[in-house]
Amino acid sequence: MNPQKTEASGAAGTRGTTQNTPRSYHNPAANFVERLQKVRRTGPGRWLACCPAHDDKSPSLAIREADDNRVLIHCFGGCSVQEITGALGMELQDLFPPKDGNYKPESRPFPAADILKAIAFEATVAGLAIGHFLDGKPFGQPERDRLMLAVSRIQNGLTAGGVR
Repeated sequence: MNPQKTEASGAAGTRGTTQNTPRSYHNPAANFVERLQKVRRTGPGRWLACCPAHDDKSPSLAIREADDNRVLIHCFGGCSVQEITGALGMELQDLFPPKDGNYKPESRPFPAADILKAIAFEATVAGLAIGHFLDGKPFGQPERDRLMLAVSRIQNGLTAGGVR
């Protein structure tokens, strides 16, 4: 079955409905496009269609699916996103993929440059300690403790930077 034909035939038959089908529920672009008329694919993840918010004789609504599955729309006739979604019986949130209930935005409390500077410093400390050891200089418990602290701080810096 040709996916373009499915979208085009579905577009005319479901205009204005709010029912999500299992196929399109997790795909906001498919859910949006199937509600429109005179849909034409213009490229991967891109369509042109008649705007449902005004009396559109020829397609003036540009639709694009972003990399994160958001639906980006622009009416060249000047209609707002709210007018367009409202005319389809949809809400703004319908243009975004559903959120996982366990989703928490990742927190990065330290700037990457600060993390890199700290790791570089601790790597220098470790390099000097290893150099002293290889040169046969005394390498007692205080030096070992400082080397282990450097290793621990490097690991903590990687974790703070999101590298696990």
